Amino acid sequence: MLIDKTQQQLQIIEKIAGARVLVVGDVMLDRYWLGRASRLSPEAPVPVVGLENVRNIPGGAANVAANIAGLGAKVLLAGVIGSDDAGSALRSAVRASGIADEFLIASDTRKTTSKTRVLVHNQQTARIDDETVTPLTAEDEERLCYNINSVLDGVDAVVVSDYAKGCLTSGALTAAISGAKELDKPIIVDPKSKDLSKYNGSTLLTPNLHEALNAASFENATEENAGEAARVILDKTQIDSLLITLGEHGMMLFGRDGSEAHFPSMARQVFDVTGAGDTVVAVLGVALAAGADLHSAITLANLAAGIAVEKVGTSIVRADELRDAIHEQSLHMSMEQ
Repeated sequence: MLIDKTQQQLQIIEKIAGARVLVVGDVMLDRYWLGRASRLSPEAPVPVVGLENVRNIPGGAANVAANIAGLGAKVLLAGVIGSDDAGSALRSAVRASGIADEFLIASDTRKTTSKTRVLVHNQQTARIDDETVTPLTAEDEERLCYNINSVLDGVDAVVVSDYAKGCLTSGALTAAISGAKELDKPIIVDPKSKDLSKYNGSTLLTPNLHEALNAASFENATEENAGEAARVILDKTQIDSLLITLGEHGMMLFGRDGSEAHFPSMARQVFDVTGAGDTVVAVLGVALAAGADLHSAITLANLAAGIAVEKVGTSIVRADELRDAIHEQSLHMSMEQ
């Protein structure tokens, strides 16, 4: 049985290369300023950082797309950037990651969301956010919806990545979710809104514990209330399933039929949780696009999350890393039997 499950997971990874996934959402530029510090500034009690390297990495929904591309699938990215230097840097980073960028809209009315992290000796000392959080203009929304509608028929799954930066208007969500549902495509949503009904029609929502408790209007609640919160959410929404991520405690899947399943964390050590949620929805989306069942997709996503948190900064998990994790898990489980 263990060998069968291992082979099944490996077969899913092989099928990923033929999958096509559309990612829709709030794209952003993750900048990393890396340097060394050996003294404090005479102007203020802060370190003087000697800048040694600058890295531009796709962030937000673009990081989801980068993870999908890193696994070998074809990924299309629909979102909005500004007509600015950060937008140009993000577009270059997206292309370098093997992501089709022709469905990214450049807007003259908003700036590109960017997050600049200052790392000294691989330790983050500061983060500077420069962002737009206002909703899209009617013109930008129309352009984005047109791009979404133009590619839905040719993809196998849709991932919606909401960072509450204004890209996912009601019109954009309708185009992505309702359009995909009509075509019987799986839709995975990483939500940021307290009102989860705005994602009605989705196959799977993936809030973290805080987001789930907030959406259920639970105050001063804990992980022990996750199941109760899930039932409230499922009663209030029209989604197929709910996956609540629990950080170091893994994930819990809740179905409409009252079913529950726990997926323990596979992380051996945690260096940085940046982008781990992006990795989860990316692997879920691409695995479902490759024909995996929901439980198998979550198992792979859980493995990938364990790999992601062992890395520093926004990073992607590649197919060979996931294969190694599958073999390692299989070996570990066989030794326990």
